[in-house]
Amino acid sequence: MRWFAGVLAAVAGVLSVGVTGAWAEDVVRLGNLKFAHYGAVSYLKENGGRCGLRVDERVFAKGLDIMPAIIAGEIDVAASALDAAIAGRAGGAPIFAVAGFAEGGARIVVRNGLDLKTIADLKGRRVGVARGGAQELLLLAELGRAGLTWSDHEGKDVRVVYMAFADLNQALMAGEIDAMSQSEPQSSQAINRGYGTELMKPYDTPMGKPIRALVMAESFYRDKPEVAARLMRCFVEATRTFIADPALAERYVRETMFKNQISVEDYQNAMGNAAFTYDLPVEHVQITTDLMVKYGVGRMANPPRATDWVRLDLLEKAKTELGVK
Repeated sequence: MRWFAGVLAAVAGVLSVGVTGAWAEDVVRLGNLKFAHYGAVSYLKENGGRCGLRVDERVFAKGLDIMPAIIAGEIDVAASALDAAIAGRAGGAPIFAVAGFAEGGARIVVRNGLDLKTIADLKGRRVGVARGGAQELLLLAELGRAGLTWSDHEGKDVRVVYMAFADLNQALMAGEIDAMSQSEPQSSQAINRGYGTELMKPYDTPMGKPIRALVMAESFYRDKPEVAARLMRCFVEATRTFIADPALAERYVRETMFKNQISVEDYQNAMGNAAFTYDLPVEHVQITTDLMVKYGVGRMANPPRATDWVRLDLLEKAKTELGVK
């Protein structure tokens, strides 16, 4: 009987180890922003278990705020506007750009009742924008194309007013600014609620539609390659799911991310001006970097070359394994 009991104990021990190994999850610390087109990245929390991951999401006010957290070793992977990632890399943030996750998602909106039809009409006006996001670079590139000068002080053609994304709509509605370069769904909300009118979608510069970047801490990429590969596979699966099932994407963004604070119309208008994606062409990163240098965005002393920090190997491997083109 003692022999049989010993066998049972040994079997139980093996089963226990097997179950623990099967259910053990690697923790990935995710930095994200609260925008409609960031939904597939946030969805990593939901499908991470399929890849043996527990994804802990931390939502930041803007992309530039994520970089100090990466430097401090608090974030492994993050969703970011590309220009914020470029500025972060130039400033010493140890990151690689490993994928794209959304394109578009920006709009220049003017206050209702103002007779403003073109970018040139912004002369003499106050335009709000968040510093360090795609919207800032898009705005400055459009002002430059129109031959306008700008500053955050008086004395130029356009007064640029820097404020948080969350404050721009209120400032427009209150008449504190005449226009704003804003992300989605906030720009669609301003239009749908009747206090804003679209001036333009600012995609006619050399950058075209801005691509948002998924960035990864160098230490995570280098020291945990197997976990990083599983995370990328999970990201590609999440993005493919959102592209294939727009109803699921809408439900998740509206109900889970925004807690029903945006309407069906807000979401659909926002995603009519944005798209989920996987890809991040090296050429796009370099063009964005060059425009940042031209317009002084990020104030970079040593702008990084795209080929030095864009790493698409994990993305290509995941897409091949999942049959994604």
